[in-house]
Amino acid sequence: MAVEVLPRDELNGRLLANVHPPDWVDPEPAPRYNLVVLGAGTAGLVTAAGAAGLGAKVALVERELLGGDCLNVGCVPSKALIAAARTAARVRDAGQFGIRIPPGVEVDFPAVMERMRRLRAAISPHDSAARFRSLGVDVYLGQASFTGANTVEVAGKTLRFHKAVIATGARAHRPPIPGLAEAGFLTNETVFALTERPPRLAVIGAGPIGCELAQAFARFGSRVHVLGNHPHILPREDPDAAERVENALRRDGVEFILNCQIDRVEKRGREKVVHLTGGQGPQQVVVDEILIGAGRVPNVDGLNLDSAGVRHDLRDGVAVNDRLQTTNPNIYAAGDICSRFKFTHAADAMARVVLQNALFKGRARASALIIPWCTYTDPEIAHVGLYEHEARERGIAFRTFTQELAEVDRAILDGEDGGFVKVLVSARGDKILGATIVAGHAGDMISELTLAMVGGLGLRTIAQTIHPYPTQAESIKKVGDAYNRARLTPTVKWLFGKWLAWSR
Repeated sequence: MAVEVLPRDELNGRLLANVHPPDWVDPEPAPRYNLVVLGAGTAGLVTAAGAAGLGAKVALVERELLGGDCLNVGCVPSKALIAAARTAARVRDAGQFGIRIPPGVEVDFPAVMERMRRLRAAISPHDSAARFRSLGVDVYLGQASFTGANTVEVAGKTLRFHKAVIATGARAHRPPIPGLAEAGFLTNETVFALTERPPRLAVIGAGPIGCELAQAFARFGSRVHVLGNHPHILPREDPDAAERVENALRRDGVEFILNCQIDRVEKRGREKVVHLTGGQGPQQVVVDEILIGAGRVPNVDGLNLDSAGVRHDLRDGVAVNDRLQTTNPNIYAAGDICSRFKFTHAADAMARVVLQNALFKGRARASALIIPWCTYTDPEIAHVGLYEHEARERGIAFRTFTQELAEVDRAILDGEDGGFVKVLVSARGDKILGATIVAGHAGDMISELTLAMVGGLGLRTIAQTIHPYPTQAESIKKVGDAYNRARLTPTVKWLFGKWLAWSR
């Protein structure tokens, strides 16, 4: 199966040589595999490498690009663009630090995209077909299709297995908007092929992908409209956190039309016109390109799952139990194909659950995983555990402690004082139930709270932990200090006062 990555240049040629070599020859199947893995994104690669490292005979099947979305059209290219966009913003805002730069920031968009392709190609050997072959994995390139409860066919070859793992991931949802297909649009699977910056860009969807790329393109100089069907952006996040990010995007020039319904898209010459209805009635947005960031759908097509007895549907993907076992007890699933947590690190963690359960009859549970996540806008939003509304819905009594970064010295000095750290704890103790951080590097900071949750450590332990000064992570310690102050009730304070007066 031929696979193309645009633009056709030497950098993408290097990428393809690693993740879908055009001259690749599939091996002859083993009589029987301990594990056949379908899909070579993060979940599939971690599963295959881990199983092979433990001595299992493993087959790995990929119909497109090894590395999956993360390497090719997700985490790696998007963060390369975000890093470039942040740099442009820092140069633009250098005056507030006393650094004088000639007016205007010139972004060489083709050079930005070339850098992304160069870095992606440089990272790709980690996920390459040759590397996994060197690990002892039989790598097959082509469409996998179940032919029975314990067999898979790929390129005319039958792979027999003891256990199998479905890790085929998800792809961008294409909303059924009249005229959209005829006008043409971008998704995360095609936007990184651009070599020219669109002067005007409409982003349909105000979730993480839409907001990250909207801010990046605005910082590159595009006029960006974000069109969302919720009252605020990032509807999964707490409204107060989403509001901080929305204000930051507005400062970067992003324009929002929220709580709207897109009626149709029209092509007028080289322009694309989005017709929508919002609070102000019918409106039109005229742009050069449209980027879709409206969710993900599971890749179940072509797998012939019915023949293997695997229950699935087109919306939620493959059905699994808490051990990530499908309705066929010999077949497991991991990653975006079966999880609401569509993150690379979640796929990695789920793959480790599968390894324990599929190969060693383990009892590892996916529900036991504590999974943080981050949206890489500027500032970032990172979260772990419960939101306040989730705790209320479950009837869990809690207290909330919030530390504004405007009161943290390092954040003030960095000019990044618009965020906060919010931690939910149980009403009768210091057990951490959840946390949200809005900060320039919230994704790095959330790990301290995630570790505390995994290790059963509370805010008292965090308050006792010495943090270097000055750092933005000191804001987390300040939350711990706030918890300790809350323990100082009037009665306790009165008793302390009596003791200190007596001891003078």
